[in-house]
This record gives sequence, C-alpha cells and structure tokens, in this order.
Amino acid sequence: MMRRTALALGALAAAATLVTAVPGSAYAAEGVLVVNGADHVDPSGCYAVDRFPSAVVNNTDAIAEVHSGPDCTGQVEWLVYPGETYGSETARSVFIL
Repeated sequence: MMRRTALALGALAAAATLVTAVPGSAYAAEGVLVVNGADHVDPSGCYAVDRFPSAVVNNTDAIAEVHSGPDCTGQVEWLVYPGETYGSETARSVFIL
C-alpha cells in the first residue's frame, strides 16, 4: 500500500512539473505581413485595410485571410498563402493567426 501511494505521488509530482515547465503558447505567424506598404513583423490578429486598391503581401509562415468587412468580419474574400501577393478593390481587413 505504501509503495502504491509513493508511486502515485511521484506520478503527480512529475505531471505537475510538466505542466509548469511548458510555457503557454501564444502563436503568431513568423515573418512579415505587408498591408498597403505597412510592415507587420510576426503578425497575429486582424489588420485594417485603409485604402483602395489594396495590396497584401504575405511573407510569413501562415495563411492570411482577406475579409470583405471591417474588423475581420464579412466573407473571406481570398486566402493569401505564404509567399503570395493579393490585390483587391473591396477588401476591408486581413486576419492572420
């Protein structure tokens, strides 16, 4: 009985160590997202498109979603894959994770 208790406590201690040792992972794309000439280094989240026509250059490791509405609302107009450029007359915002 004493051995089982010791093993259980050891397993709990190991689990607690792993939980505290692994940092919380807030993911951001690595690279540069360029929206109408403005560089966003290691971007994450939503970016406004402030003039038309607009250009999105995705030099990151993530896919950028071009939205038809402000604040990344509305339909996804286009997906801009890493290394691609997209021009639009109607885009209002860009989301990248």
